Amino acid sequence: MREVDVKLITEAVARLAIDTNYDLSRDVKSCIHDCRLKEIREAMDSDNSGLAADILGMIEDNIELAAEKNIPLCQDTGLACVFIDIGQDVHLTGGDLREAINEGVRRGYEEGYLRKSVVADPFTRINTQDNTPAHIVMDIVPGENIKITVAPKGFGSENMSSIKMFPPAAGIEGAKTFIVETVKNAGGNPCPPIVVGVGIGSTFDGVALLAKKALLLPLDERNEDPAYAEMEDELLERINELDIGPQGFGGKTTALAVKILTAPTHIAGMPVAVNINCHVQRHKSVTI
Repeated sequence: MREVDVKLITEAVARLAIDTNYDLSRDVKSCIHDCRLKEIREAMDSDNSGLAADILGMIEDNIELAAEKNIPLCQDTGLACVFIDIGQDVHLTGGDLREAINEGVRRGYEEGYLRKSVVADPFTRINTQDNTPAHIVMDIVPGENIKITVAPKGFGSENMSSIKMFPPAAGIEGAKTFIVETVKNAGGNPCPPIVVGVGIGSTFDGVALLAKKALLLPLDERNEDPAYAEMEDELLERINELDIGPQGFGGKTTALAVKILTAPTHIAGMPVAVNINCHVQRHKSVTI
């Protein structure tokens, strides 16, 4: 049994909240750069205006400036989603875990000069002034380590997400059509190019969590299941044919990636959820 003081978790969450709002991970930067090069080639081959490539260039400039000047990538610094995998051989000491996580969010958003976007009640709309409470997902895993992931979620993209409880007869084509239509209906609202997290299976609440966790997957790694890897490729191609393009101004780069997570489900159902994220695909992790 390993003892871990929750103060370490507070410190880690505070640091991650700042770092992930200032600097994108390498896989996201690389994907945006590759898409820009494709849009440049497309402009040369088809004599279009090259606007999509120009916008992607501005996005790259913004990413570089944010990291260089230690300022947020986007004015919407998001609702803090915190995923914590706790080893079953860990004994937490020093206080309440949820309070420790929220204290980390509070400190990070204050010290990092990050916008506070959380309201205490959906209808009265009174701001909590410190971006708490966080959305916290805890999982018990083997071992004696704690993995913490902070993923700030802006609501320009969150508002474009969707869930549908399909009958099994809808099949894979029904799921694909729903996913593509969700992106089509979103248009330029979620600040494309987007990342599309897809959950399939589980329950009403479980499939939404699958879709959100899919957004944590590296963009440069293929799905381990060949059938779902092929489905991700097909969906990305169909989405990019919508001609929504960067920031909704047209082009071949509506999405950077489609990532799918699945789970077993009931014989009478086929839940499908789509959680959309903008090109500011923020998430960072640390293991204690």
